[in-house]
Amino acid sequence: MNAERNNHRWRWLTGGAVAVSLLVFMLLIALLGWQGLRYFWPQPVELFTINTPSGEQQLLGEVAGQQQVSRQQLEASGQPLPPNLPESVTRYLIKTGNRDFAAPDFRTILSAEIVNRTTPGPVIVLQRLSGGNAYGWFDGLKEGGQTLMARDLNQTLQQRLVQARQHIAEAEKLRRVSMARVNTQLEALEKQRSKQVARRNFDAQAQSVYEADRAELQRQFARFASRLSALHVESNNTVLLLRDAAGVTQRIPLGQIISAWQPNTMSTWQKWQHFGDQLWHFVSDSSGDGQRDGGVFPAIFGTILMVLLMSVVVMPLGVIAAIWLHEYAGRNMLTRLVRIAVVNLAGVPSIVYGVFGLGFFVWLMGGSIDRLFFAGTLPNPTFGTPGLLWASLTLALLTLPVVIVATEEGLSRIPPALRQGSLALGATQAETLWHVTLPLAVPAMLTGLILAVARAAGETAPLMLVGVVKMVPELPIDSLFPYLHLDRKFMHLGFQIYDLAFQSPNAEADRPLVFATALLLVLLILGLNLVAMILRHRLRERYRALMH
Repeated sequence: MNAERNNHRWRWLTGGAVAVSLLVFMLLIALLGWQGLRYFWPQPVELFTINTPSGEQQLLGEVAGQQQVSRQQLEASGQPLPPNLPESVTRYLIKTGNRDFAAPDFRTILSAEIVNRTTPGPVIVLQRLSGGNAYGWFDGLKEGGQTLMARDLNQTLQQRLVQARQHIAEAEKLRRVSMARVNTQLEALEKQRSKQVARRNFDAQAQSVYEADRAELQRQFARFASRLSALHVESNNTVLLLRDAAGVTQRIPLGQIISAWQPNTMSTWQKWQHFGDQLWHFVSDSSGDGQRDGGVFPAIFGTILMVLLMSVVVMPLGVIAAIWLHEYAGRNMLTRLVRIAVVNLAGVPSIVYGVFGLGFFVWLMGGSIDRLFFAGTLPNPTFGTPGLLWASLTLALLTLPVVIVATEEGLSRIPPALRQGSLALGATQAETLWHVTLPLAVPAMLTGLILAVARAAGETAPLMLVGVVKMVPELPIDSLFPYLHLDRKFMHLGFQIYDLAFQSPNAEADRPLVFATALLLVLLILGLNLVAMILRHRLRERYRALMH
């Protein structure tokens, strides 16, 4: 009776712990979603008229935050205060944008300073590649120095923005594919010439062929470069005239504008459509120019690719090590020492793995590979520098103990009668392992993979030493042979969060992006884990009958 009562208590305790864990996880998702997703919703733009020592001044922007503060708090901060300040006032944080011509793009004002506050209808917001958002009034378009005349300037603006984005996309494709392919062919031609010179068979005929091929490639490159220059001129040929709150007209090329909208006149449907467009731009854009208003697709791609490569490396090593420990090693001092080492490795700080990866993988292995196979490119390293391959191997080493422990636990849960029955029927130990033991241990292996993916996808500290960077000019996969470039550096969502939160010159503007990127990373890890969990569930159901 007491045992049943204790079991009942433990069930309630376990269920309560699971419920609390799920509640905390849902609160985390809600917090990240609220703080991050509202960044993409079009906020109303307000015009403030405030009193300053030099007279009245107008501020145009979004209310990013507000709080109630006392007069004593303001006096303690040391900031100049307006006369006749009440005991309690509201302090507003206004996102005024226009960072490049009216810095800073955040201003703090007090409710006692506000003379007038309105919401003007025709205010336009410009999302730019650099300099943050711009706020003002749309005064027209100029193309080639001539003012454009149209019945609906807003519609004309949207059409010209689409054309500018098409020109930019064509220019990116030209640079990343066509010009990169010509560069690769030129490098291959130079390597072939160097080999012929080293073998002393670079005669007059070879010289003629080399010069003809090189001239043709240079002609193609010059043609692509000319087209690229023309596309840049076309994308920036049309200029938007923006009148700011101070009445100064700014000239902004359309090639620098990502999107333009008038939030104060948008309907609910238009706001939802804008929200979807902004969210899709954030997830899918791959401009790769290092601007903070660009998308995070290179970071998503780099995170998934690194996790896949890590999984390909860590799963065979972890499974083989677990099989040796459980099936072949026996019970001796060596086995106990190996198990102690595996357990201790699981508790080593991740930054230590990063230092090891930098010293062993990058400097020792990468440097040796360069000396053996890429001596012609030295002193410029090929594999002797941080890159995707070394980052994946470092994280594989980091997560190896997790896979070993999970796989060995799965092997220990298989009934000995199944092994003994297989051996009694004449199967060898290797055949028993391959046809009986391993299939039953696959769910446990996938459990180890789930834990490894969850830890590796969220690591940042070791990656900063072995390959992750703030911005990359090219993705690790492209249309050029060998297509998967393991020597290239890559972007990672975890490092993006760190960079936006701690290395940003304008932390207030990038704070919503920190939450949005964190939400994206959590959802990405959750998606990868769900795929592995679904696969594990199907395999477990398949072998459940055999287990019983």
